[in-house]
Amino acid sequence: MAMKTSYAVIFMLVGAAIGAAAVQGIHAQTKPPVYFIFDNQLTNPEGYKKEYLPEAVATIKAHGGRILAAGKPTGYAGDPPKDTAGILVWDSVEQLEGWFNSPEYRKIRAVGEQYAKYRNFAVPGIAQ
Repeated sequence: MAMKTSYAVIFMLVGAAIGAAAVQGIHAQTKPPVYFIFDNQLTNPEGYKKEYLPEAVATIKAHGGRILAAGKPTGYAGDPPKDTAGILVWDSVEQLEGWFNSPEYRKIRAVGEQYAKYRNFAVPGIAQ
């Protein structure tokens, strides 16, 4: 009988540990992301597309960012950005800042600034 009780206690503890891990995982998933909004006024669209964009996208992906939207915006109220705008997303502001301040991105950003005027900002997401 003591053996059955020991197994029951072990199974109960294992079950509690699994449940706690699941709750921890759920809480980790509800941390809101951070969105990076860009509004780039292109001064040389061809140079921007050829020399800046492919490498910039590679740095975004290498640092865990995802591109949610990009292109010419459509206005509904007020004036929309003139040329190109978009939304990037990261899991945390630390991850976003790691990308933005990385040597790889700083190097390609200097190239991009030859072809565009940037307006960038971050917006915190809302937990769902």
